[in-house]
Amino acid sequence: MLDAFYDTLELLPRGLIYVALGILVVYFAKLIQDWITPYRIGDQVGTGKNNALGLSLSGYFIGVIIVFVAVLYTPFSSSGSNLTFDIDFATEVLQVFLYSMGGILVLNLTRYLIDHLVLRKFKVEKAIIEDQNIGTGAVEFGIYIAVALVIASSLAGEAAATSIVEEILRSVVFFLLGMVVLVAYTYFYQFTTRYDIHDEIERANPAVGITVAANLIAIAIVTFKAVYGVFMGWGESLVSFVTFAITGFILLLVVRWIVDKVIFPRIKIPAELSESQNTGVAFIVGGVVISASLVLYFAI
Repeated sequence: MLDAFYDTLELLPRGLIYVALGILVVYFAKLIQDWITPYRIGDQVGTGKNNALGLSLSGYFIGVIIVFVAVLYTPFSSSGSNLTFDIDFATEVLQVFLYSMGGILVLNLTRYLIDHLVLRKFKVEKAIIEDQNIGTGAVEFGIYIAVALVIASSLAGEAAATSIVEEILRSVVFFLLGMVVLVAYTYFYQFTTRYDIHDEIERANPAVGITVAANLIAIAIVTFKAVYGVFMGWGESLVSFVTFAITGFILLLVVRWIVDKVIFPRIKIPAELSESQNTGVAFIVGGVVISASLVLYFAI
């Protein structure tokens, strides 16, 4: 028991350094948001009480930490193998910081591109800042986390190849494939729903925004499972990726049908979401689809 106590104390200082580094990364992530947006975040969420922006930014900061934690598990990380505070540890901390900042830049750029593909029928910034559209804020919450999970999967996987060029190529290819899956799923989701998700979100429907966000996070978890792990070669890895993506599409469709027809047979889920804007039902549906994706992640 004492040995375990001492082992924990030995690891604690290094862990606290990474906690401090994570806080620093979040701070720089906030500065990046201030720099790329024409409004002051503090004024919007403070005096403006903009809940839509607050919801969007909470997804952003969660996404930032997802990327940061993924970087901690990249191959250059050696935490625990050497507990001394030497030049190797300092180099590792610097690498984690630089990789995290690069991931955050990719997160912001990709979110901008995904916005124009997923919420293509209206201006997202206007909806959140001027209209304070909570439905749009919810979708942005989901997009940030979903994109961060795809970035994390492409960073944290293990490759058999030793070449840095091959490792970068693998990360870029599977990141782009992950983005294709996210966008494709939004079209699939729209095709399999009875209402227009763009119309509902544009009219500030929080229930539809919540369910769209939850479905994006769920398919991103499936995508993470498809990419994360040991890279065994392009052929095998691509087949595995496509298989998981198709499985995820089918699984989430089946889960939505089960919620509608089996779990709540007396409630018309589509009507509750689109007409009644029932956020309680939206949270249940969202929770079930995310739970199903987690079961798939850990079961296979």
